[in-house]
Amino acid sequence: MNPPHTLLQRGLALWNGVTHALDLAQPAAALAARIYLAQAFFLSGLTKVRDWETTLLLFTEEYRVPLLSPQLAALSGTAGELVLPVLLLLGLAGRFAALGLSVVNVVAVISLAEIAPAALQQHITWGVLLAGLALYGVGKWSIDCAWLHPRLNRTPATGMAMH
Repeated sequence: MNPPHTLLQRGLALWNGVTHALDLAQPAAALAARIYLAQAFFLSGLTKVRDWETTLLLFTEEYRVPLLSPQLAALSGTAGELVLPVLLLLGLAGRFAALGLSVVNVVAVISLAEIAPAALQQHITWGVLLAGLALYGVGKWSIDCAWLHPRLNRTPATGMAMH
């Protein structure tokens, strides 16, 4: 029989392997979340653009966006659903895009008088994914990480990374 410390060491080694594999999967998971969210919001924006008269009617009659006229709410919401998903997908200003889409998501929920439970659950799922991307970043496979951050972290005089 194995001594307890050997069994514990094997268990810890196995756990280290699992956590290492999960760490390696983080960029792919962040990219998958970005693709899923970008598609959902972008397609919603395209639907609004395809039938602008119906969109204006919905924002006038159905959606009650606080503080904005129906026309401005429709224009702002549609613009957010078309521009922010592209930024999120590319990972360009990714946290900004995630926060912006979070606002779009919350406004969509509060502007409806009634929302079906399944639709609410979908908005919650989107909100959790957007919160994760805003809090932890959009991942290594992004323009932010690959191109923007290295340039922002250099000092002008020396070109060296700031600490």
